[in-house]
Amino acid sequence: MKKFTGLLLIVCIHGFFLPSAVAQEERTALVPLPSVDDFTKGNDGWSFALGLGIEYETAYEGSDEFGFEPQPAGAVQWRNGDDIFFWAGEALGWRGLRSDNWLFEAAIGFDEGREEGDSDDGRLNGLGDSEESTEFVVTARRALDTDWRYHLVSRVVTGGNGSLGLFGISRRFGDTYDGTGSEISLVASFHDSEYANHGFGITAEQALASGLAETRMSGGFRSIGLDYNYRYYLNDNWQIFGEALYEYYSSDVQDSPIARSNYEAEVSVGFIYVF
Repeated sequence: MKKFTGLLLIVCIHGFFLPSAVAQEERTALVPLPSVDDFTKGNDGWSFALGLGIEYETAYEGSDEFGFEPQPAGAVQWRNGDDIFFWAGEALGWRGLRSDNWLFEAAIGFDEGREEGDSDDGRLNGLGDSEESTEFVVTARRALDTDWRYHLVSRVVTGGNGSLGLFGISRRFGDTYDGTGSEISLVASFHDSEYANHGFGITAEQALASGLAETRMSGGFRSIGLDYNYRYYLNDNWQIFGEALYEYYSSDVQDSPIARSNYEAEVSVGFIYVF
């Protein structure tokens, strides 16, 4: 995993500063970013996409255990000009393009929480299951040029388990405007104390049951990370996608007994059929 991430980082950073080619296709997606699902092909009205992906990821935040997990992919979307309403898995939301260089998104999602059984090695024994919760996600992206070759991104996630903020810069590769190609983002994330303790804190009761040291987390810097997205149409209907994510935790997070590793990583690939 570490070798793969290092190779990915070298390749993507090398291409990050290459000059962009002139686009040859008409813009069909709301924005030409592989990280933003758009199955409308530029048409107003309903669009449907259904698929399946396979993820290889850490068992839980801070884990040093990895495993494969199948995940459904696709969405139901309704487009009206520069606005798309969508239902994708456990998220329901809206995104809209404003002034050609601002993309806003608001969604309601679901956090499944963490279970003791997520660790096959028993490293969560005694910590109990964390509560499931509803999350509200607001995202804003600002293009730095006319073709979204570079853009800034910010996101706030808030709900019953606290709040998380993310800020970064992205670079898009490829010359198409249909949402295919590849994209890499460099991001920094911050969490409040409630969110930090939900993932990495240990109460006195949990410490007694698990044998781990009681840990109280404070808010602040959480991690620095890289996120790489790829999307490609095999034909008019079939689409292949992939994502690689690497998140390196801050020293405060690494000091938590729950953090058995100083990073979190995920690689996923899959296919989607666009109706």
